[in-house]
Amino acid sequence: MLIETLAVPKTLRERYQKGGITELYPPQAECVGRGLLAGKNQLVAIPTASGKTLIAEMVMHAQIAKGGKCLYIVPLKALASEKYDEFSGKGVRIGIATGDFDRREDTLGGNDIIVATSEKVDSLLRNSTRWINEITLLVVDEIHLIDSENRGPTLEMVIAKMRCRNPGMQVIGLSATIGNPNLLASWLDAELITSSWRPVDLRQGIFWDDRIIFREGERAVKKISHNYEDLNLCLDTIAEGGQCLVFVSSRRNAEAFAKRAAGAIKSGEAELKALAGRIRSSAETEMGKTLALCVESGSAFHHAGLSRDERKIVEEGFRQGFIKCISSTPTLAAGLNLPARRVIIRDYLRFTAGEGMQPIPASEYHQMAGRAGRPRLDPYGEAVLIAKDEGQVTELFEYYIDAPAEDVHSKIAEPTALYSHVLSLIASGFAGTHDELAGFMNRSFYVHEHRQGRLMQRAVNAALKFLIEAEMVMEVGEHLGATGFGSLVSRLYIDPRSAARIVSAMRMRDEYTDIGILQIICSTPDMPRLYVRNADRAQLDRMIEAHADELWVPMPDEEDEAEEYYRGIKTAMLLADWTDEMPDARICERYAVGPGDLFGMVESVNWLLHATAELARMFVPSFHPQVRDFETCMKNGIRRELLPLVRLRSIGRVRARRLFNNGISSPEAVRAAGIETVTRIIGRGIAEQIFDQLENKKRSPSLTAKQAQKNGNGGADDQNSAGQSTLSCFR
Repeated sequence: MLIETLAVPKTLRERYQKGGITELYPPQAECVGRGLLAGKNQLVAIPTASGKTLIAEMVMHAQIAKGGKCLYIVPLKALASEKYDEFSGKGVRIGIATGDFDRREDTLGGNDIIVATSEKVDSLLRNSTRWINEITLLVVDEIHLIDSENRGPTLEMVIAKMRCRNPGMQVIGLSATIGNPNLLASWLDAELITSSWRPVDLRQGIFWDDRIIFREGERAVKKISHNYEDLNLCLDTIAEGGQCLVFVSSRRNAEAFAKRAAGAIKSGEAELKALAGRIRSSAETEMGKTLALCVESGSAFHHAGLSRDERKIVEEGFRQGFIKCISSTPTLAAGLNLPARRVIIRDYLRFTAGEGMQPIPASEYHQMAGRAGRPRLDPYGEAVLIAKDEGQVTELFEYYIDAPAEDVHSKIAEPTALYSHVLSLIASGFAGTHDELAGFMNRSFYVHEHRQGRLMQRAVNAALKFLIEAEMVMEVGEHLGATGFGSLVSRLYIDPRSAARIVSAMRMRDEYTDIGILQIICSTPDMPRLYVRNADRAQLDRMIEAHADELWVPMPDEEDEAEEYYRGIKTAMLLADWTDEMPDARICERYAVGPGDLFGMVESVNWLLHATAELARMFVPSFHPQVRDFETCMKNGIRRELLPLVRLRSIGRVRARRLFNNGISSPEAVRAAGIETVTRIIGRGIAEQIFDQLENKKRSPSLTAKQAQKNGNGGADDQNSAGQSTLSCFR
């Protein structure tokens, strides 16, 4: 099917043709032929690199041309940024939403395409964001993640809510790996498009005894290293002009392989030196310095412990072809679009708590293998598993290469998954009675899959019982309604169990402490916690003893609960060190984490501190100013003494500390010191910006008390009314 024949805007057709795309791939043509551009729902289950993004882009532009608005859901923030960049600059307005969970983001409604994570969309629905009602097309990327225990329930509820709210909306689901696509397609009322076609031929084989064994034959691999088969496979690809992805089971293994590969590649290109220099200029940890050394030679590692900038530089260098190989944990396979000529799946066993080392699922293997072969760059792609012995060759063919992806199943019928979602349905007006709540849940993928809802109903009843006892939901006969507490918790987008625990702890305390509030937050279901090694216990016990009067959660009597208690303490210690202005490198070394882990911890606790401040405002007003100030301390990584300074734009933890150590502790002190003194401390450019702020603030007229009261209450009134909207699919 030729691009020039498509019923999409002319500007998009011309852009494709200018980029060398004149004809659709067969799966893309099938989507168009079966009603993609005519408003039909579709589930598109086709291999990686066979053009799913272009399918989404065509249908979005067709919808926009008809006056529609599109929502594109992705599982990861990094993927949202990638899609935002990919869709931008093509004649339509693009917005992205991944942050603050209690904001309505009404300004996003001015865009034609909004890219967002499923969690952010769920939050927008809870906060009654106006433009959600205008969505005419919902695209769900990586829809197979409805099977994920972590993300699956939220994704399932978002799809169900969006279809309930916008019944005429077109739905497009995209995936490469679904074992039971017919079932998922029937839930979506969608046409199913499946295909095994790929633009680049994929060869899948097993490496054993210095050769790759394919179904079609064998290929010898030159033995350069006598100890490392994975390195020989990598160097073999590089020697013929290709790039390589190596998937391993842990961060430590990824780093170790990258160092070995760097020693063998020794590229030394000027572009690599420039990339390494960019990493080195901001690297504060040994991990960052090691990465720079690897990149300088042409290899890299990629995992969540790296900082965001470090990951972006690695991805950029690989896409440009300068970095020849990346070793990574499997997260890369599920997220970013980084294809390579050869993909090596070295580690296919993964540690599972309570079960030891277990084989990864076949679907995960197919996700990794699908990265092999760069369209228009590689003549073929190769996915290679490494056998430990000859007997494994046949097993690996059967268990992975010849095996279909596993079926996807709903994960929503767990009470722990439903506490938050049942509350949101009631608080957002989707269900106002027991019958309406049951009716909504009957629209779930779970009930569609199991054809009965007894287990689901028990889980809903358990969640509802908790919410009523926690005074977040009122029950009057058949009618259900959210209390002010419940509405606030739903809008804040935190687990009701977290909210109940935080409120209970605050109400039991006469005095506020930072470490106490950190400890209670780090004991909630919403907060990711560090693992505790045996060697950590002594240090943690010393910390517990030193802060005995400030901690809010006592040591549990039961030994089996002690592990979680210590994990919460360790996480609270890391965050306390951050607000004590301990350097990043020292924190990473002390707690054996990477910069990316530190950033993630701070991001998570900031969200929960913001929620805690709002809960304190409602239940313990005397704690509210202190929690709010501590939230600012956490965002900036500062002690409280720097609070007045960081409220100035362009002043962060480093510049604020320099000013403070020079006797300048407030905006008034900055003005009194004069621009020349401040320039000597933090530089001319920043000093000029600060004095511009101070002069503008001095000239700005102050609000009258009546205006201030109006401005202060407007947002709260708007939020309260949002929580009381009435909406039901069953009236």
